[in-house]
Amino acid sequence: MIKHQSSISSHPVVAIAIGQDNYDRMFTPKAWANLNAFAEVVHHPDPNPAAKPDLLALLPAADAIITSWDVAALDADVLAAAPNLRAMAHMGGSVKRFVSEAVWERGVSVTSAGLALAIDVAETTLGLMIVGMKRVWPLGQHVREGGWRETSWWPARELFAKEVGIIGASNVGRHVITLLQNFSVHILLYDPFVSAEDADRLGVEKVELDDLLQRADVISLHAPSKPDTFHLLNAERLALMKDDALLINTARGTLIDEQALIRELETGRFFAFLDVTDPEPPSAESPLRSLPNVVVIPHIAGCIENCGRMGELAVEELRRFFAGEPPIYPVRPDMFARIG
Repeated sequence: MIKHQSSISSHPVVAIAIGQDNYDRMFTPKAWANLNAFAEVVHHPDPNPAAKPDLLALLPAADAIITSWDVAALDADVLAAAPNLRAMAHMGGSVKRFVSEAVWERGVSVTSAGLALAIDVAETTLGLMIVGMKRVWPLGQHVREGGWRETSWWPARELFAKEVGIIGASNVGRHVITLLQNFSVHILLYDPFVSAEDADRLGVEKVELDDLLQRADVISLHAPSKPDTFHLLNAERLALMKDDALLINTARGTLIDEQALIRELETGRFFAFLDVTDPEPPSAESPLRSLPNVVVIPHIAGCIENCGRMGELAVEELRRFFAGEPPIYPVRPDMFARIG
């Protein structure tokens, strides 16, 4: 078993529930050093993330827990078996599935390292914008097949002077906006939770969704998956998109009516990069696997090989909690209406 424990028993006890097979990609040496400087660490001993029985065994002495993908939820049973638990630091996207009403009733401090994950997703999104506008995928395939510039995919294009539509000012959406400040683009934002004043501060034009779809050369989805965003891009809205537009989804597959998207893609009107689909993965027979104007990648926009930024942020959040300092990214019950 990997040991990274403090020998000072008076320190708060922090339980790590993510499974030891995930340690190398989630925790940097800096994260371990920082954690051991203020905490006694207890480890879920198995390679895989902790299921509910594992949490019941792991948490009786814990003051805090670090969770991530596939760890069981902190439900009422788990909280009852963890009488000292006061803080939870989550590494992943949405924390919603992992938190129960019992967590709020206990007054447990919940923080998310999603801010760090958002950096990876935003950087991938920007990369897809650049290679999508340059038509790197279809042109590369054309050259592989013996061609050169004699194709409808020529000429390649640039982001310069284009209108980029951002759907959702989430952590990812906001970081994409920040990255785009280095490019001479006009950014359109659709987000019903963002005021005109907030949009001005972000340096974007706040617009309605239909206006964005009609105007944008590049459309990038960054909204949560909720009942009111299900099939946000339906057949009618997809039909509003400009010919030759670029559609990117690194958020959630349920945001797009996939059958309607396939029908539009079959006309050849625009190009799509999909990091997420619904269902995921697409069926073996899905046209998304064969159409020339769509690229599906296997949900890799976030960190895959190195998620160390999240580990460092989760540790810093717990250090702040036990030092009585304000958190960087607190999660509160009233935020759940806006997150998926």
